[in-house]
This record gives sequence, C-alpha cells and structure tokens, in this order.
Amino acid sequence: MARDVTLCTGQWADLPVEELCKKAADFGYDGLELACWGDHFEVDKALSDDTYCARKRELLEKHGLKLHAISAHLVGQAVLDVVDERHKSILPEYVWGDGDPAGINERAIEEMKNTARAAQKLGVDVVNGFTGSSIWHLVYDFPPIPRSMIDAGFDLLAERWNPILDVFQECGVKFALEVHPGEIAFDIYSAERALAALDGREEFGFNFDPSHLIWQGIDPAEFIRFFPERIYHVHMKDSAVTLNGRTGILSSHLSFGDERRGWDFRSVGRGGVRFEEIIRALNHINYTGPLSVEWEDTGMEREAGAREACQFVKNVDFSPSNIAFDAAFDN
Repeated sequence: MARDVTLCTGQWADLPVEELCKKAADFGYDGLELACWGDHFEVDKALSDDTYCARKRELLEKHGLKLHAISAHLVGQAVLDVVDERHKSILPEYVWGDGDPAGINERAIEEMKNTARAAQKLGVDVVNGFTGSSIWHLVYDFPPIPRSMIDAGFDLLAERWNPILDVFQECGVKFALEVHPGEIAFDIYSAERALAALDGREEFGFNFDPSHLIWQGIDPAEFIRFFPERIYHVHMKDSAVTLNGRTGILSSHLSFGDERRGWDFRSVGRGGVRFEEIIRALNHINYTGPLSVEWEDTGMEREAGAREACQFVKNVDFSPSNIAFDAAFDN
C-alpha cells in the first residue's frame, strides 16, 4: 500500500501553478494539494468559468500529478477570528472588501461555502483549512477567565460553521481542520471539544499535522489514535524543540528562523517527529489517503528540501503486515 506523496502548494504560491507542476513532477511527487491562493486554485473562477476546473485537471494530468485535496486555510481563518489588519495580506480583495471586521467574517463564511461547491466541481472530496478562533487570545488563564467566555467561543464555532458544513454535506465534501495554534482546536482536548460543539457531524474532521503538536509536548501519534475516524488528510511536516535554558516554548515574539526561538519548523526527518510511529498509527486506523508534504524550513533551500522530503516520505511509508510474524508456529 504505497500512499501517494503530494506537495502542498501554499508555501509555493509565489510561483505560477504550471511552473510548480513541472518542479513537483521533477522532485518525484505523485500529486499536489492545491492552495486556494495565488493562481493555484481560485474559488471565484472555479464557480464562474465552467472550463476552469477541467483545465486545472488537464494541467495536472499533463505532468502526471494527482489531486486529492485543496487547501483553504487563509479564508477559513477569517470565519471565527477577531479580524484586524493582519488579515488583509492573506485574504482575497473581494473577501477583505472595505475592511469592516463583521463584513469580513460574513464574506469569509460565504467563501468557505463556495469553496465546498468549487471542490465538488473539481472532483475532490476534502478541503483542508483553518477555522480561526475568537478565543485564542484567552489561551493563558490570566486575568482569570470566566468559563462562559470559553463556552462562547465554541458556541460561535457552531453558529458560524454549521451553515458552512451544511453546504459541505450537500456537496459530498469533508472539511479537514488543521489542528494548529490560533485555531479553535489546537491540541487533543480542544479538538475533542470542537467536535462536540458541532455534534460530531461527519463533514468535520482533521488534517493531521504533527509539527504543530510536538512542540506543545503532545505525541502526534496519540492524536491519530484518539481520532481514528476523523483523520481525513495528512500533512508531513517536522519541527524541532531547542530549549537551552534561555529559549522559551512561546518563542519570545521572535520570527520563524530566529535562532533564539525555542522551537521552529524543519524539513521532514530533520526535526523531532518520529515519522515511523506516525505511519504505524496511520496503518492502524487504515488511513489510505495521501501524505502531503507541507514544506517549511527557513534554514534550508526549498527546492533541495522539497526533493529530499519527497524521497524521505516515500522511504518512511510502509504497508501493515497481513500476517502475524509468529503465524508459522501455528503449523
């Protein structure tokens, strides 16, 4: 069971998608996970131009690349967030509009509904993304936080995301939240609560990414075991914790790549994630979807890194055994 190894295009959106297709095929990837920004996949064009999705498929097929999922992280972030000037750089102009936060929230909701419709036209059944969070700023419990404020954050998740997920259900598409700091779900127990807030509806699951869990002290494989029916997509990404007595796990408001940070992203195999345990856990839950490399390593040249990452993932993946190792003794 060799899973397809795909490349998430979000970190390559500075390149035209046709150029990236050529590179990804040369690097050895089996497919792409198209981001809904740059010219990689444009939701508005997918819905307004009846030839758009077919042309995207033809481009991928020309380079021998498959497509299992698209990514809508940036617009999804604006659904629950308290919007400010940070969001302007990540949103399409037609979602940002006049910059009024309440209007942006509403337009982001509509764009996520349209993303489900666009995914259906494109012929993919998973949209990866973020939800945003109205309560992330409350992650540290001081000044003391009334539980009602946390409850309100999860109530808002249900209020804003259930109508979106209704459209996902109509389109036969699943939404896979990348559990991540800054989102309504950032670890195992907040993810469990998010599922409960949405009444466990099947349209909502997870894009598993170990790099966001390991630096929090969470065993990424345990996340897979905790949510065996909800792993709808997998990112292969690594991170390294480098606490030396001066560095801190909250990273001191330092940018990625700064050596004074207490943790940072790494190319797969160059950080602290035990990817063999990830594969064993995925085998245990019978996950047969793609392994999508989300390449982020500010200390490494990205083309060399992406090529190496592709081969690393292919090397680390393996099929589960179909017999017990000691079955021969039964005879």
